[in-house]
Amino acid sequence: MSNWRLEPEYASLQQEFGSLDAVFALQGERLTSDPLSEVILLERAGVRYYVKRYWGGGKGLRRYVGRPRVKAEWQNLKNFIKWGIPTAPIVAYGLERRFGSFLRGALITRELINTQDLAQMVANQDSRLNDPAWVQTVSLQLAQATRTLHDQNFAHNDLKWRNLLVNDRAELFLIDCPTGAFWWGPFLQYRIIKDLACLDKVAKYQLSRTQRLRFYLQYSQSKRLSAGQKKQIRRIVGFFEGRE
Repeated sequence: MSNWRLEPEYASLQQEFGSLDAVFALQGERLTSDPLSEVILLERAGVRYYVKRYWGGGKGLRRYVGRPRVKAEWQNLKNFIKWGIPTAPIVAYGLERRFGSFLRGALITRELINTQDLAQMVANQDSRLNDPAWVQTVSLQLAQATRTLHDQNFAHNDLKWRNLLVNDRAELFLIDCPTGAFWWGPFLQYRIIKDLACLDKVAKYQLSRTQRLRFYLQYSQSKRLSAGQKKQIRRIVGFFEGRE
């Protein structure tokens, strides 16, 4: 059984993006590849598209139980859109099962124009990272987006600088969230700490202590730290100790 959807605004791409068979026949620049998936980049009419193709849902019971990775990713991106968090436009998505087992699936997203991920900016020693006004603008957007996720009982689970894109107008976008999920109680609290620790893993080397504290205050919607928030910060800072 195959379920596939091409968003109506991309109907002109029906021939190439209109079915799983067509999508798996596409040729493009391979960006990443592993035993279960690959990402290719292709351009049509001056617009670039990222095509993520999966042909494995995992080993053993993971082929039958739980969401396939590709389905989790498109559902999470749809949640971002619903919650007002900027992300990559979804072009098409779907999957195919055989006798209840995940067989293959794909997700196509449209390129976000004039963007770079924050990790790439660090590697390139981008001068914008040294501009306090620019950092403040991006920090506030990131704090608000992260708080929105957590207020929905949702954790990104891979909230790293490489998954944060910024364009030439200092607008922030969250991408690549196949392992994000809803959590409750202590499980949610642990995942919240992990999300914030992933962000701080690079921030502690790139930003000042004042900038990092300002981000936390923006995220927590506080003017000053409470005793509980100080305890949470200690957990965030210590999350990756001994694992780096």
